[in-house]
Amino acid sequence: MARKKALTAAIVHAMQIRRLSFFAGCLITGFAGLGYRLVDLQVVQHERLSEEARNNTERTILRAPRRGDIRDIRGNLLASSKIVHTVCANPDLLGTNYLLVAQTIAPFLEMAIEEVAEKLRPRSRINDSGVAAPVQRVQLKKKLETDDWEKIQNAMSRVSFGLDESKLKQTIRTAYDRVRKRAVFDEPEEVRFYPNETLAAHVLGYAGISEKTNAAGKIEITTVGKDGIEAVLNSVLTGVRGWRQTETDSHQREMVLFRDQDVAPRPGLNAVLTLDAGIQHIVEDELATAAEKHNPISISSIVVRPKTGEILAMATLPNFDPNNPGGGSEDDRRNRIISDVAEPGSTFKIVVISGGINEGLIDLDTMIDCENGLFHFMGKPLHDEHPAGIVPVERVISKSSNIGAAKVGIQLGKEKLYDYIRAFGFGQRTGVPLPGEVNGIAHPVARWSGLSISRIPMGHEVACTPMQTVMAMSAIANKGVLMRPMLVDSFVDEEGRPVAKFQPQVVRRVLSPGTAGKMVTALKSVVSTNGTGLKAKLTYYTAAGKTGTAQKLVNGQYVRNKHYSSFIGFFPADNPELCISVVLDEPKKGAYGGETAAPVFQRIAERAANYLAIPPEHFPEQSLTPRMAAH
Repeated sequence: MARKKALTAAIVHAMQIRRLSFFAGCLITGFAGLGYRLVDLQVVQHERLSEEARNNTERTILRAPRRGDIRDIRGNLLASSKIVHTVCANPDLLGTNYLLVAQTIAPFLEMAIEEVAEKLRPRSRINDSGVAAPVQRVQLKKKLETDDWEKIQNAMSRVSFGLDESKLKQTIRTAYDRVRKRAVFDEPEEVRFYPNETLAAHVLGYAGISEKTNAAGKIEITTVGKDGIEAVLNSVLTGVRGWRQTETDSHQREMVLFRDQDVAPRPGLNAVLTLDAGIQHIVEDELATAAEKHNPISISSIVVRPKTGEILAMATLPNFDPNNPGGGSEDDRRNRIISDVAEPGSTFKIVVISGGINEGLIDLDTMIDCENGLFHFMGKPLHDEHPAGIVPVERVISKSSNIGAAKVGIQLGKEKLYDYIRAFGFGQRTGVPLPGEVNGIAHPVARWSGLSISRIPMGHEVACTPMQTVMAMSAIANKGVLMRPMLVDSFVDEEGRPVAKFQPQVVRRVLSPGTAGKMVTALKSVVSTNGTGLKAKLTYYTAAGKTGTAQKLVNGQYVRNKHYSSFIGFFPADNPELCISVVLDEPKKGAYGGETAAPVFQRIAERAANYLAIPPEHFPEQSLTPRMAAH
């Protein structure tokens, strides 16, 4: 019996040993596995897991800079940026209070209560996983002004949802406020706006939104220039982004104590243009009046300071509103002053006549036989609108004789004529800082026909932009020196401190001062009793200029009832302050530049002179009182 008990005890002991050994083995295996896992996590995968941890908590928040303003030479605002708000809501947080919230905010959204309530009503949708999930974001209204958004915030802060907040504990009240702010929230964005609407639209261009995916896979939205100065100066206006390197908790809330870097964005520089909004308004007003009277396809004007090349105004109609560039057609947005070319007609005669004088071949009193209005060259006839016999060169200009200009061109020769065409800047871009400028057409001599030497002097077989012709005329006004058109005066920072100041740029000397002076005398005779530009005559100043009327080419043939009419002039003639170009493309009422464009020049010039307080050269007797006349 005792032996049996001893055997049983030995078996039980052995079983206990095996059981203990089994559990010990399990523990050892478990600890070994845990140790292996710890080594794997802490050593083998340390770098990868550390990177994941950082990615889960560390955040780099990009901070967009403010886009710089565009101003005119007097500081008037032409383009700026402002923050607008897209108002959104989370219906899931509103619950049964959605109707109360709709009644509260609908007046500020200028929407019907029923419409807002329908958007705020809690609902579910099927997500990408095929599971019904509550809708947590709905858009109520885009581009709300900051003042209106602040009114919504104030109104929401007073919504009680039927609770007596005075009886709530502070922690609950704080959480309650947080939910209320998240229930109706905003998504701010910067938008570009143009306070003067269509004023100088083709110079300013417009800006739009650009979306791109960054390295983190998130979509970044930025404002970029799409046309005009906005596009050319985009890098200057854009500024430099800032960033914030920080950490967040599990609820994606920033832990300010762990903020490593906080670099403020640097706003874009403000661009100051040479444009004068006052002059620009005068030009656009007069163009609109002329467009209504003559009904052209388009009408354009440029106002330049000949001595510096500064552009004070540049306008073309039809126009567009850069606040809504899509509201007009592509033709409306095209800056025809630098992108459209046409045969200039008689305004081009300044090239051949000044070239002949500069080469010493002719002078203002040199007599030219204008053949009484009909001249045959290489068997082809050339006509004058105002027939004349043997007349001085000055009269060739004042009466705009095609025959006289052709004879000077023949005397000057192909090579020399081409040299002066290029010297005046034709067939090449002027360098105005705007996108879309074209070269125009000025064929090399090798491509001229036998007739070219007689046709080019009268503005045929060449094509140029209004910008090229006004700069060529400005060169004569500027004592023979061609300037580069200047549109940007300076860059200033947000405090108005100058960062860069630009100076006028000389392109080249085209004519001697003496030749330029003689051309001024000839061009003054155009705006006289016997000249083709009489309607450009000014009351208090002596003006000089040239009319142009070119028949338009259609399918390679000149069409008699379609014209490109122009007048380009400057004043005061002997000490010019302004050079003004007016161009009409296919006016329906009137054809000649002296009838259609010259009167527009006259009105722009007199209004601009008054605005700029240019001292009068003379006072006509009829404007004086009897007392003044006696003296």
